[in-house]
Amino acid sequence: MGHLDHAALGWLTPTLSYVMACIGAALGLRCTVRALGATGRSRRNWLITAASAIGTGIWTMHFVAMLGFSVSGTDIRYDVPLTIASLLVAMAVVSAGVFAVGYSRDRVRALLLGGLTTGLGVASMHYLGMAAVRLHGDVDYDPVLVGLSVLIAVVAATAALWAALNIRSPVAVTIASLIMGAAVSSMHYTGMFAVSVRVSPSGAVLPGATAMQFIFPLAVGLGSYLFLTSAFVALSPTTGEREASASAQRAVESIPS
Repeated sequence: MGHLDHAALGWLTPTLSYVMACIGAALGLRCTVRALGATGRSRRNWLITAASAIGTGIWTMHFVAMLGFSVSGTDIRYDVPLTIASLLVAMAVVSAGVFAVGYSRDRVRALLLGGLTTGLGVASMHYLGMAAVRLHGDVDYDPVLVGLSVLIAVVAATAALWAALNIRSPVAVTIASLIMGAAVSSMHYTGMFAVSVRVSPSGAVLPGATAMQFIFPLAVGLGSYLFLTSAFVALSPTTGEREASASAQRAVESIPS
């Protein structure tokens, strides 16, 4: 059995991955709040931004954490098409959940179905990402821990969608984002603790790309997207601010010259 290290770079990767999950959650919640206060094309655009932020945050959290994953006795490579597919899965399922909440008239049903769908999608993203791992040996999973990780993903997704519907104030969003980041990180590491590897030493060259060749640049790019989008959302006026500005403008125009 190969020795698995989930934090080969120390606390850097767990901490940074948690931060990315929190940023994605916070941005997604703020965008969903904006969406619920908008109509038409504006609502759709805010929901798309929310889904991309949450999906990007979850995927980036997973693969930043994977930068610290190592197995003694073997190198690790990543299958590029499968890794990209895991990102697309994350985006698709989060979009389904967010749009269900954003447009459904039956909020309770949308919350339950959206939470289940999104949670299963997040778990699928995780294990599809793990399927992209290439190493000299065989990978096995503890079914109990796998089931627990899926359950955590569903609960975390449902909680995220509930927060999107019910939380408005910046302080509450911040607290909810910290909790959601912890839940997503817990799901990831529960899934990782389910992994065991039987190493088969070999001198053959592994297919795929190393983490630093592919995962790291992609994670940096997606992380930059989250930071830039956060700045855009922070500078974009809310519905209340726009209404206040319009009221002030009307008041100024009504004053006789």
